[in-house]
Amino acid sequence: MTDASDGVRTGEDPTKAILSESGLNSKHLCDYVVNVATGCRHGCKFCYVPSTPNIRTRPDMLKEEADVDNGQKEWGNYVLYRDGLGERLDEHLDRKRTWRETERGQGVVGVSFSTDCYMDGRAGEITRNVVDAIASHGEYVRVLTRNPILALQDLDVFQGAGEYVTIGSSIPCMDADQVGAIEPSAPAPELRLKGLKEFHDHGVQTFVSMSPTYPTQDKDDLREQLERVAECDPAVVFHEPINPRGGNFEMTVEAARDAGEKELAEDLDALRTRKRWVEYATNHLRWVQEIGRELDLPVHLWPDKQLIKHVDDETAAWLQHWRDRQSPEEFAERDVPVESPLVHPAA
Repeated sequence: MTDASDGVRTGEDPTKAILSESGLNSKHLCDYVVNVATGCRHGCKFCYVPSTPNIRTRPDMLKEEADVDNGQKEWGNYVLYRDGLGERLDEHLDRKRTWRETERGQGVVGVSFSTDCYMDGRAGEITRNVVDAIASHGEYVRVLTRNPILALQDLDVFQGAGEYVTIGSSIPCMDADQVGAIEPSAPAPELRLKGLKEFHDHGVQTFVSMSPTYPTQDKDDLREQLERVAECDPAVVFHEPINPRGGNFEMTVEAARDAGEKELAEDLDALRTRKRWVEYATNHLRWVQEIGRELDLPVHLWPDKQLIKHVDDETAAWLQHWRDRQSPEEFAERDVPVESPLVHPAA
């Protein structure tokens, strides 16, 4: 274990797993995931990863390798890298004879959805080799990072992968202060957009995940955000409101309050009331669809399945339509929908 100058404890992840099947096909993202590390420097307070089995079921390993006592509370303070993963993956793909390919996931490999694959140079070096290994075997790879500026160091690999790669970033809000309050060590939204625009300008397909949008954002805020997102001409814009369930939500509220973002903290706290959450989440989903249609952006909504249980029948049908609808993104030979998406009954 090594203590970095920023206080993040680092080491090597001893796990032998290389390529794992993923449930993220439910969001039309991928059928497999490859994670270049365990832990993450960004420390996003709303992150679901610390509550997943990858963290919850490995307390002994985390303690031994990075002196972690609580994987969730210490999220952002430890990273265990998987050095040499690209080479092991290349050998694994040489031997692999079957390939999972669901209708929604299209056989895509997601890198990295339990950490940020470009959180720093060491993670980026692993990612470079991972992307090259997947694409060179003729499989599709989706890269998600909050630091596409750093990812530009591997532009040659992305360009060489051609149609087999797409890169995206999560951009929940354009207010840097609010984003910084609950994503304390991640690059600012402007930098994320700048990186994606450069990738697009160099011929690499991009996507944006507006996840999760904040309850402080009104329709005008979302319009301004989508207008900025349009600058990088993404193949798809995924959208998801914040989910107030889980232990990480309390940490999110506290982080906003501690950062002096009083309005954000209060509006987040109000989402504990089901009525307020349903109103906020439904409005954001409806507004993003409406604005996306006006701007001719390929929007794809991610409604929470619990939301469907607490709305009227017409709204439930609209939300379920989005859960069932194919993503409009032309990637991995996807059969994109040709019919117009169902709109909210109030529209």
